[in-house]
Amino acid sequence: MKRILIVDDAATIRMYHRQLLEAAGWEVDEAINGIEALEKSLNQHYDLYVVDVNMPKMDGCAFLRELRRNPQAHQAPAIMVSTESQAKDELAAYAAGANFYIVKPAKPDHLVRVVALMLGQGGGNA
Repeated sequence: MKRILIVDDAATIRMYHRQLLEAAGWEVDEAINGIEALEKSLNQHYDLYVVDVNMPKMDGCAFLRELRRNPQAHQAPAIMVSTESQAKDELAAYAAGANFYIVKPAKPDHLVRVVALMLGQGGGNA
């Protein structure tokens, strides 16, 4: 079963994303900021990261830059999810190592479809 780490400081967003992704058949873990996510990624393999941009302690871009330096986890795709909708924000996410960028609020079917594609599963089932 594919394992996904949701990294977001907002509990409601983590719960929303978890419900969508678990309903689609994936195993989901959570982190409240980039520092916690890095610690978890050192101890657990994740097949995909769903990462918020704006978080305290370590934001999503800083997290992805650090993650991409870690040889154990750097290959896993990452979807950046943000309220920031300007092109410069999207470019910054890609420069940090994101594979896809979604503006919040993520539509349920769109998020599940993008996760499935990033995991190499066309349909959305794990």
